[in-house]
Parts: sequence; structure tokens; C-alpha cells
Amino acid sequence: MLNHNSKQNRRKRLGATMVEFAVVTPILFTLLLAVFEFGWQVVIRHTADNAAYEAARKAIVPGGTAADAIEEANRVMGIVGARSFTVNVTPTVITEATRDIEVTVSGQYADNGIVAARFFNGLGFESRSKLLTERPRRD
Repeated sequence: MLNHNSKQNRRKRLGATMVEFAVVTPILFTLLLAVFEFGWQVVIRHTADNAAYEAARKAIVPGGTAADAIEEANRVMGIVGARSFTVNVTPTVITEATRDIEVTVSGQYADNGIVAARFFNGLGFESRSKLLTERPRRD
């Protein structure tokens, strides 16, 4: 008789464990995907920051052009596989008289998501870097 109750209790516990697993698993996986998605958006944001800075560095040297800056920003953003972003360089024509250069990298998080990108609809990123040009002083 004691043995029969033990088996019955074990079955009840196994059933309770299965129900708990069925309830908790979707929540756990949803949280895990959210962590991955938010982490990826942080990577995209920091890569955009770095791309703007590296692009500005390419353009501030003597002989640097806006096209060089755009190419560098595209290269850096391409490292992480970012999609659908815009690079703007101000001024568009860089001359010897240009004092500073500003590069802006912008885009939408939803266009650069992994799994649950629709949660980022309407949210964008914009990274700017403004550097003084490296020109010889004329006294």
C-alpha cells in the first residue's frame, strides 16, 4: 500500500513539473529573445558611433573627401551587418579652407533587428562626430 501511494505521488509531481515547464518556457524564451534583441540594438548604436568617428577621421586629413568618409562609414557599419542606414557628411565638398567636418550616421532600429524588430518601429538612432580638420597653420 505504501508503495502504491509513492508511485501515485511521483506521477502527480511529474505532471505538475510538466505543467510548470509548459507555462515557464515560453516566458523564458521570450525574455531571452528580448535580451538578444536589445543587446543587438546596443551593438548597432555603438557601431554607428564608431562609424561616424572613423568616417570623420578619414575626411579631416589633407586630401580627404566626403566620399572617403561615406565609404569608411559604410565599411564600419558593414562589419556587423547593419542594414538600411544613412551617412551624411557636412560640408559635402571639403576644401583647404574647411575648418571642421561633421559626419552623421542614422537609421531605424526596426530595419536592423534580428528577431523581434517590430518592437522598435518608429525608434531610430543617430550618431554624430564633428572634428576639426588637420590643416597646416598659415601665419
